[in-house]
Amino acid sequence: MKILSLLLRFPHCYFPRRTYFTNFHFTSRAVLMCIDSLTSVHPGRTKWIHSSNGLRRNLCQQASPDEQIEGLSDREQRLVDRLYSGLIEGHRACLAEAITLVESTQSRKKKVAQVLLQKVLSYHREQEKLNQGKPLAFRVGLSGPPGAGKSTFIECFGKMLTERKYKVSVLAVDPSSSTSGGSLLGDKTRMTELSRDMNAYIRPSPTRGTLGGVTRTTNEAILLCEGGGYNVVLVETVGVGQSEFAVADMVDMFILLLPPAGGDELQGIKRGIIEMADLVAINKADGDLVVPARRIQAEYVSAMKLLRKRSKVMRISAKTGEGISDMWDKMTEFRDVTLGSGELIARRRKQQKVWMWNLIQENMLEHFRSHLAVKDKIPLLEEKVLSGVLSPGLAADLLLKAFKDGL
Repeated sequence: MKILSLLLRFPHCYFPRRTYFTNFHFTSRAVLMCIDSLTSVHPGRTKWIHSSNGLRRNLCQQASPDEQIEGLSDREQRLVDRLYSGLIEGHRACLAEAITLVESTQSRKKKVAQVLLQKVLSYHREQEKLNQGKPLAFRVGLSGPPGAGKSTFIECFGKMLTERKYKVSVLAVDPSSSTSGGSLLGDKTRMTELSRDMNAYIRPSPTRGTLGGVTRTTNEAILLCEGGGYNVVLVETVGVGQSEFAVADMVDMFILLLPPAGGDELQGIKRGIIEMADLVAINKADGDLVVPARRIQAEYVSAMKLLRKRSKVMRISAKTGEGISDMWDKMTEFRDVTLGSGELIARRRKQQKVWMWNLIQENMLEHFRSHLAVKDKIPLLEEKVLSGVLSPGLAADLLLKAFKDGL
């Protein structure tokens, strides 16, 4: 068997010391051999090194989707192909199954999900090139305190967009119980008309303890929705306070929805979620609440001046539909301005880096808890912290030291 066929057929195998190869060259005077002819086979440059420890592979670049598929079983490859084909053809069932796969915490399913995401990302980049480098979808984050009318607004707003021939995807995040771990996922029941619209897709997801008002896989779900042909993606967060604005690092525009009784002007100038908002909308400005809504609007306009923000503050009513069309006009104006200045593209690139580091933090914590040098010590140190023998800081230092020594 030729060396290329051997290496490609067994990409993760270590060969014994007495395995001899031909057509190689030395990379140094040491007993190391490097075969560069694999470069023409795969875009991801692969360097094979033979030393006293055997043959090791060192990836110098990110593996291509074809290389990643090699590690999957035939059943998993068929699943990826089926979901990918159905997704780009606009099948909502395939989109739902793909998001479920991405949300899975099983290690094998997470690997399959990453292969699928890589294929969708490659397709997404090709489509953006055909669109002259412009984004295919408008990502909008919607946040606000509980009772602000976020779900009611999304149904009214989404129906208006679908009537204008837009395809709307709604990622609704529900809080998970800290006691039972369950989640009601009731946002979809509030959007009865929009959920029946064939140009809309609503996906409720639990937070599962993730902070910031979003889920662990919201970024991935946004990418899958865009791959499915949805050109407006709305991300509705849980009812949040002043410091939960993680969704701002995932979207092109961050909208803060407030009820008329949203507090005085001091609430507006507190650093946090207010200064992250690109647009502030005072909802429920109808009936007896019109006067309070006007007062709150004036106070937040003053607060924005103190914060030196140019964000618009407007009144809307999701119940009557008043101001919804004007709000969309302001949103498209914001998108066009940021796209023309290059700010939107720069923001998306920055968000990719934030996304990467969030995944690193999450996986590092999981790796830390399951590490052999730490796993057995965690219950003992937790017990000492509970009994007051050790301070939390000292226990953390001991665990980190054990982890570092075990690397």
